[in-house]
Amino acid sequence: MSDLDLVFGGRVFCDLVMSGVAAPTIGAEVFADGFTVTAGGTATRAVAGARLGFRTALVGATGSDMFGAAVRSELAAEDRLDLRWLAELPDAHTAVTVALTNAADRSFVTYEERATWLPDALPVPLPSVGACHVGIAEGIPAWVAEVRAAGTLVVGGVGWDETEQWDTAVLDRLAELDAFVPNEDEALAYTRTTDASAALDALAARTSLVVVTRGSAGAIAVDAATGERCEVAAPRVDAVDPTGAGDCFVAAFCGGRTAGWSLATSVGFAVLAASLSVQRLGGSAGVPTRAELAAAIAWHREHDSLPAGDWGRVLEHLQG
Repeated sequence: MSDLDLVFGGRVFCDLVMSGVAAPTIGAEVFADGFTVTAGGTATRAVAGARLGFRTALVGATGSDMFGAAVRSELAAEDRLDLRWLAELPDAHTAVTVALTNAADRSFVTYEERATWLPDALPVPLPSVGACHVGIAEGIPAWVAEVRAAGTLVVGGVGWDETEQWDTAVLDRLAELDAFVPNEDEALAYTRTTDASAALDALAARTSLVVVTRGSAGAIAVDAATGERCEVAAPRVDAVDPTGAGDCFVAAFCGGRTAGWSLATSVGFAVLAASLSVQRLGGSAGVPTRAELAAAIAWHREHDSLPAGDWGRVLEHLQG
């Protein structure tokens, strides 16, 4: 057994989330119907991993300003979340995102500094790790290769390319990964394909395990090493805020693979976790608990609406 189940490395944000609103036109003012301040970015994945019952660590950095203090206070309250690798930088500003969201979509305004990006080196070495997730758009730090060489499952992700160039050189880094989890827009843009299935196949030619998340349509996945393929539909829910749903999905999927669950079970678990997260406001604030997921599984079992998977093993974990 590894010392940590999950490690998430990347940018940590303080999210100011306003719901029920779209971005205003120039010179106009709009009013939200809800507001929350919550840890965001990689912190959302870390909170999700811990809240779903996995021993989790966060690698990143904040400033020592009031936004950093708010993020750290929230994260410190989470059981199973190790913050030894979350640096506090006195000369940097914590990255801040203002998220304007409604049930269907969201817009962001962000301020961040290079100092708070994923660190190239770790002040304290990581112990043994089950799975590690990092963004790959700006490159992969050497410490990630080191944990992979030690047996860690390394999972990569990307974000929105503000240049909209979608440089295919980013895909060359998939050779340094064991798995890749983009959303559908990212997958289509990077592969220059027109449907999610074609994008999945193009990405699977570069790394063996690929999952493409599709928002309210669920997710599709393939394990090129075994030939296993699955498609999981998302349950219909009353969405309030999609912010952080992808982060919640990634954490649940990585946890499932670390626990030894099948591809279909891991993807189904991740889809269900993400579907619960969109029903509440905020990224990490909206992450469901183990008890909430167990209750959702029971409800879907009663209504014969669970996707294929070994849900007995999932419940053993959630209730353990």
